[in-house]
Amino acid sequence: MLDDISKVLLITDMDGTFLPASKIPSKANLEAVNRFQRDGGRFSIATGRSLQASMQYFDKLSVNAPIIMCNGGMVYDINSRRQYYDVYLPDKARTFTDMILRANPDTGCEVLPIDNVYVPQMTPLEEEHCRICKVTPVECGVYEIPDNWYKVLFALEPKKMDRLIQFVETQGFEDVDFVRSAPFYYEMLPQNISKGSALKELRSACGMEGYTIVAAGDYNNDIEMLRYADIGICPSNATAETKAAADIVLDVSCEENAIARVVELIYSKLKL
Repeated sequence: MLDDISKVLLITDMDGTFLPASKIPSKANLEAVNRFQRDGGRFSIATGRSLQASMQYFDKLSVNAPIIMCNGGMVYDINSRRQYYDVYLPDKARTFTDMILRANPDTGCEVLPIDNVYVPQMTPLEEEHCRICKVTPVECGVYEIPDNWYKVLFALEPKKMDRLIQFVETQGFEDVDFVRSAPFYYEMLPQNISKGSALKELRSACGMEGYTIVAAGDYNNDIEMLRYADIGICPSNATAETKAAADIVLDVSCEENAIARVVELIYSKLKL
């Protein structure tokens, strides 16, 4: 399967897989990715982040394939500024969001259209999320946010998250899906949209049908991407559900340069 590095796409989740808790890319990961690209490999990221929250890394991190953002809502080439693919939540998602926030006033929330990050309900946890992502949010009501939402993120302490999930599951919201993307975050996405569906679109749009796709991720929002990829890999800090979906579970965590290890594995399997 791996016989030509120029026909390999390595795509990785950011937070918890490529980025450690400090949110500073490690030297080992950056050097491994740079080597992989110099030798002809294609490298990209698949993230739940918005474009604004991702851009801070591209002065240090080079990608030579389109990236996946908003947990599958968008495929975008930052080099040519070409938008290959996007899909939005249905209009009813606005009403769903309003219902969720009214019933859960301690839950932070951000909405991602293309132009900005909008926060209809600010909490200390949501404020911290904006700080980590280095975005300046627009605080406004749910019905003041522009149309064409890629996703809605709800932020809540893990010990309270079951209550939020149970509320959502009892409402029978149609034409949307929900996924837990971190212990603190629960997201509303367009129905049947995931990093996996976006990776399929990326492969088709970029003529990569003959490529071997190696994907890495650590959390439940990465599961469909790992399943779709030819080789799905997760670090040792991944959730149990993510490990079950992966072909390879590493013996190192995100904090121990997991992506550098993934690159080592690729080279070890290449038929040189």
